[in-house]
Amino acid sequence: MRENWRIKVSVVAGVSALAFSALMAAPAVADEAADSLQEVQMPAGVKIVEGLAPVVGPDAPSLEPEADAPFSAAAAAKAAPAANTCLGSTAAYGSKGCFQHNGDIVWAGDTQKDGMSAAVGVYTDYGRAAEVCINKLGVNTWATCNKDYRETGNVRLRVFRYDGDTGKFYQPESWSGWIPVDGKY
Repeated sequence: MRENWRIKVSVVAGVSALAFSALMAAPAVADEAADSLQEVQMPAGVKIVEGLAPVVGPDAPSLEPEADAPFSAAAAAKAAPAANTCLGSTAAYGSKGCFQHNGDIVWAGDTQKDGMSAAVGVYTDYGRAAEVCINKLGVNTWATCNKDYRETGNVRLRVFRYDGDTGKFYQPESWSGWIPVDGKY
């Protein structure tokens, strides 16, 4: 009898702990601003690069949320992407980013008028130092950072906000999956 009681107490304690951890670990909604900004700690030595205004044409990705659906990683995996396709489209509150494999161009889009800039961090799977492309051009604009990554490597994007006055990065943030630099999934 005493053994059954211990099992029941253990099960109740385990379920309670699991429910509490699920409640506390819920991520912030990416489409809404957090009530108070949460600073993001960046790796030591991360290089910050100010993006340039691109020549906007038919190759430019859209800042509209639903317009980039054909450029998602899942869609790109089904067919060989065109040279101008922006892969790994990733968004969080106020920021959007993607990677154009033809030319190794990182796109950073600012989607909120909040006094902050869009930031797209780029990480590689082969040890190159992380870099962050910052869009200081204002809301509803794209900025590009032209890089040169190893063609046999992969990149991963991290999208979040940047406060140029303090030099700090803020959540909410979002990560892409690994994107092949050569564009071949």
